[in-house]
Amino acid sequence: MNAAVTATLPAPLDVKLMNWTASLLFAGCVLGVLGACGLWLLRQPFFAIGQVAVYGNMDHISMASLRAGVARQVGGNFFTVDLDAVRRAFEQVPWVRNVQVRREFPSGLRVQLQEHDVAAYWGQPGSGTLVDGEGQVFDVGSDDLELDLPRLLGARESAAELLRMYRVLAPALKALESPIDALELTGHGGWRATLDSGAVIELGSGTQEVLLARARRLADTLAAVAQQQGRGVDALEYADLRHGNGYALRLRGVTTLGSATQPARAPQPARPAAAPGKRRG
Repeated sequence: MNAAVTATLPAPLDVKLMNWTASLLFAGCVLGVLGACGLWLLRQPFFAIGQVAVYGNMDHISMASLRAGVARQVGGNFFTVDLDAVRRAFEQVPWVRNVQVRREFPSGLRVQLQEHDVAAYWGQPGSGTLVDGEGQVFDVGSDDLELDLPRLLGARESAAELLRMYRVLAPALKALESPIDALELTGHGGWRATLDSGAVIELGSGTQEVLLARARRLADTLAAVAQQQGRGVDALEYADLRHGNGYALRLRGVTTLGSATQPARAPQPARPAAAPGKRRG
């Protein structure tokens, strides 16, 4: 028995075109319906941003300042809100250092804040500028803060260097019985420390190791040098450490006049006092 073979003829070109056209129209209708549904959903109040939950340390940040600075940036709904714009708005609030923003379904935002950990005042009094623990300068709008902090002065880009130097010098000068009130890096690269007592210490320029050695030499020997004049370390008014073999001092109540008829002379470098039981070199 012979099997009959039926050949399948290709569809005419016009039929293919009709099928393709019908498929495209169907796909377009489906996409249109989906798009319309999506737009309808986006307009529903169910997805409108109704809650902004803020977390993190906020010792100096008030919710009132957050609402005032951020409210206008929280626009749209869960799907359309601009998270970058919200983050930038939070970053403009004083004391805010770092911000992370993410959506919380169906109508909320979760904001994680990190506050600056203040380490020092920056610039002249009244500038409303502070330095955080990483040496970053930030503005808070007001310098009227009751904080027991040193003041750093210099070019803004040198803030981190100033903070590092303060942390090195503060313990080295502890024997002077008056903490550093201000530390300045001048435009010529010189360092100047002002103590809480008002005494000024000119440290000069150099590496951290050089400046630390000068500060330690003053701290280790000032008591003995001041005692020779019948004074204590609290009598210090001015110290110039820029001398190679010693330092120049001005002590409260100790005059530098040679006599009543002689002009005043600049303080002479004071050689470090020898340790007890050792011969002074």
